[in-house]
Amino acid sequence: MVVVTGARQVGKSTLLRQAEPFRNWRYHTMDDFDVLRQARDNPASLWAGVDAVVLDEVQKAPDLLSAVKMAVDSRPGHTRFILSGSANLLLMRQVSESLAGRAVYFVLDPITLGEVNGLAPSTLLADALAQRWPEEKELSTPPPDPIPLLLRGNMPPLLSLPTPDAWLRWWEGYVATYLERDLRQLSQIDGLLDFRRVMELMALRSGQLLNQSEVARDARTAQPTIHRYLNLLEATHLFERLPAYAASPSTRLLKSPMAYWTDPGLAVFLSGYYDEESLRRSRQVGAYFETLIYQHLRVLAGLLTPKARLHFWRTTSGDEVDFVLEHGRRVLGVEVKMSSKPSYRDAAGLSKFLKEYPTAAGGILLHGGTKVQRLDENIIAVPWTELTG
Repeated sequence: MVVVTGARQVGKSTLLRQAEPFRNWRYHTMDDFDVLRQARDNPASLWAGVDAVVLDEVQKAPDLLSAVKMAVDSRPGHTRFILSGSANLLLMRQVSESLAGRAVYFVLDPITLGEVNGLAPSTLLADALAQRWPEEKELSTPPPDPIPLLLRGNMPPLLSLPTPDAWLRWWEGYVATYLERDLRQLSQIDGLLDFRRVMELMALRSGQLLNQSEVARDARTAQPTIHRYLNLLEATHLFERLPAYAASPSTRLLKSPMAYWTDPGLAVFLSGYYDEESLRRSRQVGAYFETLIYQHLRVLAGLLTPKARLHFWRTTSGDEVDFVLEHGRRVLGVEVKMSSKPSYRDAAGLSKFLKEYPTAAGGILLHGGTKVQRLDENIIAVPWTELTG
């Protein structure tokens, strides 16, 4: 079995209905009420007579997984299953069947800028982990202004919408559908307005340390409720907690996770920034840019074999690195600056990180300028578009 999950509208159904080899497989979606009834009454009939089947939106019929497991166990290798859904099945309380040892899991992320431009995935991270550094150079064209990209977001349907007003209307409908339909299907939420308020408060904190007590105070909601709401946001692939990198035996480190939204456009919309000028002047704009970079780092980390793990690094004295990529015994620090003219001072966090972890591969400073330049022996400044393909 292959399990494909991801947020609403990232393109899971489109992928499974149009891409090889799945396009000719029998396809069922639990969005169809008749299919949903069939899944509950007679699940084995969904794959009767075929050996390859796609079952979409399976989070709506969690009991279906037991029937799938039975089919796989009774005739190993006979029927191939693709299970897809808008919720992380491993985080859902209603799902008691883990499919351990029978399934591989993939998360489909919002579309990357490299995919939009038809480019192959960047090899920057894999090369840096192997200490293959790019040559110093200056790009012929500067990176695009990230502000419109942050305002729009990276959900595939947004690419065909030409204006900021259209983007806003799309995000407005997306959030309403999530609150009024998707969320209710996963859990009983009595106060949707309270949940929406927590989403807005967390959007303002994307790229910041997560302090649940602070969020509970600002939302005037109990901490256990905040914890439950964040778990639901994480289960539906809208939000993630980035763990701290804590491998140092000698340095006092902060252990609280960092909060990141899966799509920067959703965080910007929920924060109330509806135009380029207000977003550009906001104090959170740097954090939203980090959220855009985080999305691409997460995608590229997932393409490594096995997948690399992402962390952040921050000491109690204030030294920090935005992202730490861990792949087996290899470690790479990544710092993010919107500035078009990066300086050696911008790499201070990376320098301290490499001093603390001398066996690390090195550090990358992603910036908004045009130059690829060495800032130290194992620290290189690179335009952020080199990451996106």
